[in-house]
Amino acid sequence: MSTTDIPTGVTEALDRIRLAWDSGDAAAYAEEFTADANYVIFAGLISRGRDEIRADHVPVFERWQRGTRMSMDVVDAHMLGGDAAVVVTEGGIGKGAKIRHDKVQTFVFVREGERWLCASFQNTKRNRLFAGINAREKQRLAAA
Repeated sequence: MSTTDIPTGVTEALDRIRLAWDSGDAAAYAEEFTADANYVIFAGLISRGRDEIRADHVPVFERWQRGTRMSMDVVDAHMLGGDAAVVVTEGGIGKGAKIRHDKVQTFVFVREGERWLCASFQNTKRNRLFAGINAREKQRLAAA
C-alpha cells in the first residue's frame, strides 16, 4: 500500500494528533487514542489507556515540551483488514522553524464507528552512530 492509499480517516487522525500536540492540549491528544491503548515512548515507558495517556501528557505539555510543535511524515502504511491500519512515520518535536525528524513512530489505528483511533503507539529515537554502523555493514554484506 502506498502512503497515498491511507484512508482519509487515518490521515485526519494523524492531523488531529499533531494539532493537539501543537496546542498543548493533553485531553484532546488523549482523545485520539482508544480507551485501552498502549503508548510507548522512546525511553521505554508505557502509558496504558486513554486516561493514563492524558495524565502523563499534562506535565509534558506544561513543563518538558511546553510550546513545542510536532512534525511527521508517513513513510509506510498498510491496512490490516477494513478496520485496522499500521502507519509508520518519521517525526520529531521542537520549537524552531525546522523540526528534526529524529524518531520513528509506529501507530496501529482501528476504526470505531466512523472515527479512526490509535490503539497502539511506539516511538523510537534514532541512534545516529548505530544507523551509520548498520548502513556500512549492510553495504559490506551486499558486496560479499
